Parts: sequence; structure tokens; C-alpha cells
Amino acid sequence: MHVEIDSPPHVLVDELGLRLAAPDDDWRRRPDMDPRATRGYRAGIVARARFIEDLVTEEAGHGIGQYVILGAGLDTFAQRRPEIASHLRVFEVDQPGPQAWKRQRLIELGFGIPEWLRLVSVDFETDPSWWERLVAVGFDASRPAVVASAGVTLYLTRDAIAATLRPIATIAPGSTLAMTFILPLELLDPEERPQQQDVQKSARAAGTPFISFFSPPEVLSLASDAGFTQAKVVYAADLIQCYFTGRTDGLRPSSGEAFLVATT
Repeated sequence: MHVEIDSPPHVLVDELGLRLAAPDDDWRRRPDMDPRATRGYRAGIVARARFIEDLVTEEAGHGIGQYVILGAGLDTFAQRRPEIASHLRVFEVDQPGPQAWKRQRLIELGFGIPEWLRLVSVDFETDPSWWERLVAVGFDASRPAVVASAGVTLYLTRDAIAATLRPIATIAPGSTLAMTFILPLELLDPEERPQQQDVQKSARAAGTPFISFFSPPEVLSLASDAGFTQAKVVYAADLIQCYFTGRTDGLRPSSGEAFLVATT
């Protein structure tokens, strides 16, 4: 939708995702696809994807050879950027059902599953062995890596998030975690709070409630307790400065989501 509706320059160009998802022809008429109502969230999604992609590109240039995507969903980095991804070992971690569906779609579209792309099936909330599964398919914790998680923590309990972070903090020095988190309503810009309340209400009705919210001090404390040596918060305002400066259409991410960026 960003590529179809918003004016260039586009923050992220991903037309493959639409082919991969293969929605019904009337997807643009869905209420949750309304171009006006979804502007802030649309901008936030492409901004966070671009931020992670820029981070991976930079770290790959410094010699880091492993990239782990937690809650990979329909991420298309491996297919869109093979000039970078093929020089890495990319691990996509997600729930068994959706991942099996994605695997089949990649085969149907002719991309296949190259040797350097590893799909790891796991449920973070109920399966504590995700780390062992990752190692079993070739992840080497003695070598630095980039680990990314976008749009996942809001659906997990704090205990599950903490349990996920602890082994990541043990990866070789020089590794980086980039993880999004949702801010409590009271920390959002006042004009955005009603819409965020509506989104949370819709999520509950759909059976996917938002569970975990963090203030910046809380998420930094979570990283410290997990064992990371350094951590910082990257806010929506930082992404706006990086990717939306000079736009005349008013497109910008909503203030409700931020990044924890932590290093080992």
C-alpha cells in the first residue's frame, strides 16, 4: 500500500510481499486498509522494516555473517535483497503453521528455500527450546549476529520476552538486537491515543490482544537484566528524522512504537 498510494521517495519498496500474501482481489476495500486511517501505522511498518534492513546491511559490511529474524512472518528481505542475504546465513523463526504456509508460497513463486536461508518453527510463548532449535539448524552463538524482532513483543508476556532475550545476550560480542515494543497509552502523543485505543479494542476482538507494553526505562532494564552490555531506545521521532524529513504529504509514523537496540 505504501508503494501504491504514498508519493516517492518510498521508505521501503516491497511489492513482493503482496504476491507472497496473495490476498483476495478486494483487499484494498477492507476497513483496516483504509489509506487515511492507516497512515501512521503504514508509515511505522515501513520505517521499522527499513531501519532493520539498514542495520543488517551496515553490519554485513562489517563482516557479520548471521541474521536472525524472530517472528519473521512474511518478511521478504531474503528474496528482495539476495545480493546481501546470500552472503549471510539467514534464520527466520516463526510459528509452525504460518511458516509452513510461507515455505509453500516461496516454492510456488519460484524462489525456493536456498541453502543460506533456514526456517525455524517455534512458538515463543509455549516452547522454551527455540534456542536449541536455532542452534540445531546451524546458528553459531560463538560468532556475532544481528537479531531482529518487529511487531512481536506486544503479543507476548513479559516472562516470555525476558526468556527470549537471555540467550540472545550470550551471542558473541559485537552482536546487535533490534526489537520493537509498544509504549503505554499515556506516553503516546495525545492526539494518537483514541486511535490506538480503537486498535487495541479491535485486536482483542480478533483474539490477538496486545499483552505487553513498556516505558523506555522498563525496556532498558529488561535488556540489562538479560545481560546485554549496552542498550538504547530509538523512538519514532528518530525514524522520522532518518526517513521522512522533507516529505510534503505529512506521512510519518505514529508515536506508539519504538525500538530497543542492544549490543553484546
